[in-house]
Formats: sequence, C-alpha cells, structure tokens
Amino acid sequence: MPQLSVNIDHVATVREARRTWEPSLVAAAREVELAGADGITMHLREDRRHVHDDDLFAVQSAVTIPLHFEMAATNEMVEMARRIRPRTSMIVPEGRQEVTTEGGLDVVKHAAMLVDVVAALHSGGIETSLFVDADPRQIEAAAQLGVAICEIHTGPYAHAYHSEGALGTLARAELDKVSDAGRRVIAAGMRFNAGHALHYENVAPVAALGGLHELHIGHAIVSRSLFVGLRVAVSEMRSFCAFR
Repeated sequence: MPQLSVNIDHVATVREARRTWEPSLVAAAREVELAGADGITMHLREDRRHVHDDDLFAVQSAVTIPLHFEMAATNEMVEMARRIRPRTSMIVPEGRQEVTTEGGLDVVKHAAMLVDVVAALHSGGIETSLFVDADPRQIEAAAQLGVAICEIHTGPYAHAYHSEGALGTLARAELDKVSDAGRRVIAAGMRFNAGHALHYENVAPVAALGGLHELHIGHAIVSRSLFVGLRVAVSEMRSFCAFR
C-alpha cells in the first residue's frame, strides 16, 4: 500500500475567502493525522494566495507526521525550506494565473538553475523531490541532479479517466505512461511518488502500480470532507489506496 500524504492547501483557500482565522489549518492537520495519513503536504505559493508562512510552522509543530513542502525554485523558497526543515521539499512549476499547478517541471530546460537550488536544499539536510511529467527525458534529467524523489504528474491520466472512464483507450495509455515513468524513476535510484487530480474513483489503478512509494492528494479529500468530515474523508481515501 502506498503512503498517503494529504495536501491541506484548500482548507486555507476556504479560510482566505473570508480573510479570517477559520477553518484552522492546524485543526485540519490534526484530523488528517488522526485519520491515519502518513504526511501533510503544503504549498507556499509566492503570492501567498492560500497558505501563509506562519501556517507551515504552526502545522509542523502540531502534528507528528512528516510535513512535505511544495515550493517554486526561488531563493526565497529555498530559505523558507531551510527554516522549516520539512521531511521533503518538492519543487514544482508555479504560474501566477493558474488555479493549481498545471504540468510538471521542465527539468531539462531549467537544469542549470535547478543545480543550485537542489544543492542548497541538500546542504540544509532536506530531501528534494521534483514534480515531473511522465517523460523519460525529465526523469533522466532529475536523476542527473541527484534528487531523492520524482513525483509523477497524474493529471493527464485523471483527465482522460474523467472523459472516457477507466477502460478508455486514452486513460489506459496515460496510466501506462505513469507506470513506465515509475519504473524509470526506481531504476534510476529515486523514489516513485505520484499525484495531481486524483480522486476516489480514479486513484485505485495508480495506487496499484508497482513500486509506488507515496501519493499526494488534496482537493478531492477536502471536497469530500464537506459532506463526511475530514477524518472520514481521509480514511476513505486510504481504503481506496489499499493495494499491494
């Protein structure tokens, strides 16, 4: 069974709709931990549209499960990571106009810049992950940077699943790409994680992939929690991920 790290960014999105103090990210993180999740994921965006700096420290102090920090490849975020000292820092592409992260990091294009970012994180004792598309070139470039983890972007699979269902030709082809990418990640000596746009209906085929270490899922769980509560929503997702 892969580990499940729950992204609580969209709890902060609800909070920021009123620019107030609730719902509490600390309370959300505690519910996630009580539900048996293996980690908390939080993305500090450069524009601070949902998570704030103080949220990271407060959540990390409130739970015993690991904090996984999503970040852009900037000096500001490297320094923040070195202050927080999360279990892992995952470098993602970031656009001011996007609703959520769209597409994997172009490691091939930005390799020269990423060398310094990865080195700075490593010198701070932080394991580094790169969020990449299921593209062999990107995986090879990530391996050359010496990162510990590649998280494979599952968005294309999720969108194909939504359009045509689990047995559709495109959905199966996209799942095969994720599976092949995972094998390449493992062969290169990195851990294979996956995430993006996964939900209760489409997660099982990904969770069943060989060698998958961890899933990062947020929006679907927070959405489900509106009806059943966060602790139940996390527990339900864990049951859907229970493949060996």
